[in-house]
Amino acid sequence: MKTSLRVFGGLLLLSASAIAQNNKPIYTSKAYTIYPDRVVQGKYTAKAISSTSLTSDYRSPANMFKSPVIEFKFSINGKDNEMTPGINHHFICLAQANETPIIKFGEADKAQKAVSATTFLKPSTQIKIRLDMGPVLKAFKEQGFYTCVNGDKIYKNDFKGVFVAGNTAPMIWDFNNLVNHPDLELKDPDGDGIYETTLILNRPEDENKIASSWTMTRDASAFPQYHSGYKISDAVYNLALEEMQRAVEPDSTFRTGKEWGGVWTRDISYSIILSMAVLQPKVAVYSLMRKVKNGRIIQDTGTGGAYPCSSDRMIWGVAAFEVYKVTGDKDWLEKAYRIIKNSADDDALNVYDSQTGLVRGESSFLDWREETYPKWMQPADIYESECLGTNVAHYQVNKVLSQMAALLKDPAAAELYSKRAVTIKKGIQEHLWIPEKGYYGQYLYGRNYKTLSPRSEGLGEALSVLFDAAGLNAQSVISNTPVNEFGVPCIYPQIPGILPYHNNAIWPFVESYWAMASAKAGDETSLMRAISAVYRPAAMFLTNKENMVATDGDYAGTQINSSNMLWSLSGNIALVYKVLFGIHYNESSLQFQPFVPKALDGERSLENYKYRGAVLNISMKGFGNLIKSISLDGKILQDATIPASLTGMHTVKITLADNVLSGKSNLQPGYTAPETPVVNYGKGTLNWDKIAGAISYHILKNGKMAASVKAHSYKLQANGYAEYQVASVDAKGISSFNSEPVQVIPANVVSVTEAETVADKSDLPYQGFSGSGFVEISKTKNTIINILINITQTGVYAVDFKYANGNGPINTENKCAIRTLDADGHFAGTVVFPQRGKGVWSEWGFSNSVKIKLSKGKHNLSLQFKPANENMNGDINQAMVDYLRVIRLD
Repeated sequence: MKTSLRVFGGLLLLSASAIAQNNKPIYTSKAYTIYPDRVVQGKYTAKAISSTSLTSDYRSPANMFKSPVIEFKFSINGKDNEMTPGINHHFICLAQANETPIIKFGEADKAQKAVSATTFLKPSTQIKIRLDMGPVLKAFKEQGFYTCVNGDKIYKNDFKGVFVAGNTAPMIWDFNNLVNHPDLELKDPDGDGIYETTLILNRPEDENKIASSWTMTRDASAFPQYHSGYKISDAVYNLALEEMQRAVEPDSTFRTGKEWGGVWTRDISYSIILSMAVLQPKVAVYSLMRKVKNGRIIQDTGTGGAYPCSSDRMIWGVAAFEVYKVTGDKDWLEKAYRIIKNSADDDALNVYDSQTGLVRGESSFLDWREETYPKWMQPADIYESECLGTNVAHYQVNKVLSQMAALLKDPAAAELYSKRAVTIKKGIQEHLWIPEKGYYGQYLYGRNYKTLSPRSEGLGEALSVLFDAAGLNAQSVISNTPVNEFGVPCIYPQIPGILPYHNNAIWPFVESYWAMASAKAGDETSLMRAISAVYRPAAMFLTNKENMVATDGDYAGTQINSSNMLWSLSGNIALVYKVLFGIHYNESSLQFQPFVPKALDGERSLENYKYRGAVLNISMKGFGNLIKSISLDGKILQDATIPASLTGMHTVKITLADNVLSGKSNLQPGYTAPETPVVNYGKGTLNWDKIAGAISYHILKNGKMAASVKAHSYKLQANGYAEYQVASVDAKGISSFNSEPVQVIPANVVSVTEAETVADKSDLPYQGFSGSGFVEISKTKNTIINILINITQTGVYAVDFKYANGNGPINTENKCAIRTLDADGHFAGTVVFPQRGKGVWSEWGFSNSVKIKLSKGKHNLSLQFKPANENMNGDINQAMVDYLRVIRLD
C-alpha cells in the first residue's frame, strides 16, 4: 500500500512539474506569448496536444470590423490614371444595398461626412458603382485621344476598358492586375456613356477560415525525426514535414503553394537553400531544371516583361550549389555550372552597372511593383533600380561560381567570378550602407541621378549577413533593422494607401532567413524573436501561410495568402536543421554550428538524418552557440565536422557550453511614411499639393539635397540640365519616396534623332509618335540601327529612346525587348524596352538611359540585337522606336 502511495505521489509530482514547465513562457511580447505547449494571442490559443496534433481557436477579425467607408478610383486600361495619386473617391455603405451617384471620370469628391468608429460594413453588402465616361468619350471623338491627369495620352484605339480599384474586397489597389478581375470592369451595355458594375462586399464566404485542428496523417518516417522538450516546436516541425509531402506534384516537382501552382524560380530556390536540398534533393533537381531554357535560368514572369527588369533568377545558382554540397553529385555540379555561367555572363552585359559595381533589377521576391516602389516608377525605372536583396543574391552566386569553377579545375573562371563578387560587395558597402541607421538602404532609384531609399528591406538585410556581404556590419544590421511585434517586415516604414502583401507584411520564409542571420551574428534576442515569429502563425493558422499583416499578424488581411506555402514550410524546418542544430554544408563535409537560445534549453534529438552515404542520429543538450563537447560514435569529433566519405549509421552527441548570449532588436511599431508628392513644373517653379501629415518638403537637385521648404512650391535657379525631386517629411523626420524626377532640359543640351530618318519606317497603324513615323525593332527587323550624332561639347551624355511595347501588361508575361547600345564600336550599355500594356501601342514612354562620355565631334551610336539580348520569351523581342534622345548632363 505504501509503495502504491509513493508511486502515485511521484506521478503527481511529475504531473505538477510538467504543468509548471508548460506554464513558463519561452517568449513573451505585447502581441503574443509562446509556452512549451501552446501559443496565446489575446483571447485565442493554439495548443500542441502532442508532437503530431495541434488545435487552434483563432478567428480572423478581418471581416468582423470592416469600415463602411469604401475608397476607390477608376482606371483606364489598368493604370492609375484617373486622378492624382492619393486622391480617391469615397462612399459610405450603410445599407444592405447601395448605389453611388453618377461619378464623372476625373472629378474629385466633395467634402466627406464622418462616420462613427463603431459602425461597420454589413455582411454581403451590395454596391452598384456608376461612372460617367463622358469626358473621355468626348475627347476620343473630338481629338482621337484623352489626356490623363499625368499628361499621358490614351488613344481611342488603345482603349481596352475601364476598371474600379479600391480598398475593400473584391476591389484591389493593384492597378496592373485589374485586367485579371472581370468583376472590376465597368460596362456600358446601352451605350449611354454611363459605365456600371455591381459588387458584393464583405461576403461571408470570403472570410477564409482556418481549420480548428490538425493531426498528422502522412507517414514521415523516411525523413529526420525531431524530438525536444517543447511540444509546440515538435508539432510545427511535423506539420511542415507533412505539408512538404503535399507540396510534391505527381511529376516530382515542387508546388509553390496551395494557391500557387507550378514551379517558380525564386520560390523553389529559396526553399532549396533553406531545407529542401536536404529533404528532397531529387525533387529539388527536377524543379530547378524545370526553370532552365536554352541553357539559361528562367526569370519568372514579372515587371515589364520579366528579364532584365527582374534579375533575381540567379538565386537559382545558390540553390543548385546547395544541392551539390548535400549530395556530392559531380554530374549535377558540371551541369549546373554551365547553366549558371551562361546566365551570369548574360547578366554581366544586361544588368551590371560598371559605375556603381551593383546589379540592376527589381528587388528579389518583392515583385509587386507598387507594394515596394513609388507609383511613378515605370518598368524601365525598376530595371534601373539597384536593390539590396537582388545584389546580395548576385554577390553570392558569383562566389558560388568561383567555388564551382575551382572544383572543376578552371582557375581563370574562378578568379573572374571571385572578382565580380568583390566588386558587387564593394558596391553594396559604398552605395547602400546607411551609417546613421546601421543597416542597408532599400535600393538606389531615380533616373539620371539616383538616390538611396532609406527604407529597410527584410530579406536583403538578412541575406547580407548570411552570405557575408555585410562583413563587419553584420551585428549592426541585426541590431538596427526595424522589426515589428510579429516579425521583420518586408519593408519599413510602410507605403501609404497600399494594402498588405509585401507592403505592411511579414513573410515567414523571410523570418527564417532572419533567424539564420541572427544566429550567425550571435544575437540571441533577435534569434528568439524570429523563431517565435515562425512558430506563432504556423500554430495559430495550422498551416504554413504565405504571409500575414505586419501590424496585427492576421493572415486574412493581405491581398493573396496561400496555405501550404513551400518556402514558409521550408523555413520552418530550417529552424531545426540550420539554427538549433546548426548543420552547414561545405563542398566535402558537414559541420555543426548550433545555436540554442537559453529559453529553449534542454535535450533534443534529430534521428535518421541522411548525409550522402551516412545516416546520423544526433542528440544535443544545453544552450548557447558554443560546443562544449561533440562525439561521433563515442569518439571526439574534431572541428565538429563530418567528412563526406562517412558511410553507414552513426551516433552524434553534442553538449553545448551553456554560454549566455545577449543582443537586441530594434522593435518599432507599425509606421507609414507620408504620401509622395506629384510635382508639376511651369514658369520656372515646381508646384505640388499639400501632403497630409507633412511639415516640410525636401528639394533634391540631381540627386542631392538643394533645400528644405514648408511651402508647396519652389522657384528654380535653372542653368543647364537638371533633375528635380520633392519628398514630403513628417513630424518624426520620416520621408516619403522622392517624387518623379522633373527634367529641366534647355534646348542647347539636347538633340533628338527621329528613328524613321535612319531606318525603315513602319507601316503599322499606331498613333502618338513624333515626326513622320516610327521604326519597328524585332529579332528579324532592324536588328542593327546606326545613328550618327554630332557632339558640340565634350562631356557625359544620357542616351535614351522613346518607344512603345504593347506585347504585354506592365505586371506580367515575358516580352521585354532588349538591345545593346554600342558607341563607336565599343559596348556602351544595355537598353530595355519593357512592356507598357497589353495591346497598348500608341502610348509612348522612355527606355532607361545609358550614360556615355563623348568627345566633341561625330560619333556612331549603334542599337543592336545581340545573342546576350535574348529575353525570356525567346520568340517575341519587339518594340516600336520613335526617336533617340541625347542629353548633356554636365
